Amino acid sequence: MKYMLLIWNRPGFVAELSEQERNALFGEVDEIMKELTESGELVGGQALADPSQTRTVRSVGGRAEITDGPFMESKEQFAGYLMVDCDSSDRAAEIAARWPDVRMGFGVLEVRPVMDEAGTEM
Repeated sequence: MKYMLLIWNRPGFVAELSEQERNALFGEVDEIMKELTESGELVGGQALADPSQTRTVRSVGGRAEITDGPFMESKEQFAGYLMVDCDSSDRAAEIAARWPDVRMGFGVLEVRPVMDEAGTEM
């Protein structure tokens, strides 16, 4: 089963870390990504640009309205994602719990099953 691990964290927290702390954080990410690649569980993933570069498109009065900024104001930002293919939601949650943003208290990961084309998961 495929799971999307949505990474939410507090904007700017990395800049507040010392160089040693940043190196440790990114080292943990590299280690997790290597393990998931070697186990065959990693499908993909990407970090996202700063929310200041976001544009939101919505329908207003039947017309598309484009505004700068994310969809909602919040203390956390949608910072990136991982797609994993693993045996259970428990395993996906285990991977998410190891993510340094979660472990260090700077963010959360949302674990969501990815529907297959038939949509039978709904």
